[in-house]
Amino acid sequence: MNLLTLPNSQSLTTSIRATAQVFEDAKSLALLARIQKIAPSDANVLIIGETGTGKELIARHVHDLSRRREKPFVAVNCGAFSETLVESELFGHEKGAFTGAFSAKTGWFEAANGGTIFLDEIGDLPLSIQVKLLRVLQEREVVRLGARKPTPIDVRLVAATNVRLEEAVLAGHFREDLFYRLRVAHLEIPTLRDRPGDILPLAEYFVSEYRRRLGYGKVDIDEDATRKLLAHSWPGNIRELENAIHHALLICKGNRLRSEDLQLSSIQLHRVRQEHDGNSSVDPLQQALHQLFETGHDALYDHIEDTLVRTAYHYCHNNQVQTARLLGVSRNIVRARLIKMGAISALK
Repeated sequence: MNLLTLPNSQSLTTSIRATAQVFEDAKSLALLARIQKIAPSDANVLIIGETGTGKELIARHVHDLSRRREKPFVAVNCGAFSETLVESELFGHEKGAFTGAFSAKTGWFEAANGGTIFLDEIGDLPLSIQVKLLRVLQEREVVRLGARKPTPIDVRLVAATNVRLEEAVLAGHFREDLFYRLRVAHLEIPTLRDRPGDILPLAEYFVSEYRRRLGYGKVDIDEDATRKLLAHSWPGNIRELENAIHHALLICKGNRLRSEDLQLSSIQLHRVRQEHDGNSSVDPLQQALHQLFETGHDALYDHIEDTLVRTAYHYCHNNQVQTARLLGVSRNIVRARLIKMGAISALK
C-alpha cells in the first residue's frame, strides 16, 4: 500500500488534521503520478483540497521528492495568527520593532531557508500581507519588521487552500498577481467520497494504528460496517474517517468492529436539505437516497427495488398490468418481484 503518514503521527492523541494518506484508488494514483512529476522541480506549488483531505501530507511528499529533502520543511497555518502578528511570524522582526518586541525574532521564511515552506490556508492571508509575500517571492529576500536591510533567502513555497482562489480573486479578497505566482504548478486532491478505493485501506490502517495505541489485539471490520463505510459521504474526509474509527474502537465489543459502532456525521445530509430548501431543482428522490446511504441499510439495492415495486403496486390498486405499465417494465418482472417479496402467492 502506498502510505504517507505525518512524522509524529504516533504521538498524536487526537486528530487535528489528516494524519495518513493512501494511494490505492485510480484518482489517487493519478495524483501520485502528478506529484512525482512536479516535485523534483523547484516551482511553487498550489495544493487545492477540502479540509481533511491531507494537504500537508502531500506538501511533505513534494518536499521529500525534491532536491531540498535534507533541508527544513516548515509548516505554517495562515489562519492561526491575527493580522497584527502574521507579518512578524512570516518575515520576523527586530528588537523594538513594536511594543513587546524585546528581542529580534527569525521569521518562518528564514527558518525554512534552503528548504520548503508550506503555507496552509493561504486564502486567509490579509491583502496587506499578500503584497509583501509577492515581493518575497519575486525578490527572494525578506525584510524583518523594523529592519532596513533585506535578508536573502532560498525557499520553495508550497501553498494550500480549501477554497477556490479564482473566486476569491474575483471577489477582491486575493491578489491576482499572487495567485498566478503561486499557481506555477497545482495539485487537486480528490475528496474521500470521490476516491472510494482509498476508504477501506485507510480504515484498516487506522484500525491497526489505534488498536495498537489502545493495547487491543487484532480487530476486524465486519461486512455491515464495511458497507456503511463505503456508503458514507465523508464530508470531513480522512480526518473524519480517522476519528470515526478511533471512536468505534473505544466502544466496540470483542475483536470485531460493527456497523452500530460507527457514529458517522450527518453534515452532508444537512447540506443536501439546505440546498433543497434554497433550490427547487434538487430532486427529492436524491434526498431520500442520501438518507438511505447515511443509514448504511443492509441489502440496500433489494430494499429500494422492493419498496419501488410494492409502492407502485399499491398505487395501481394491486393491478399488476397497470403497475408494469407505470414502471415501464414487463408484467412478468413485476409478478416475479411481488412473489419474491411475498406480496402475492406464486399460485395467484
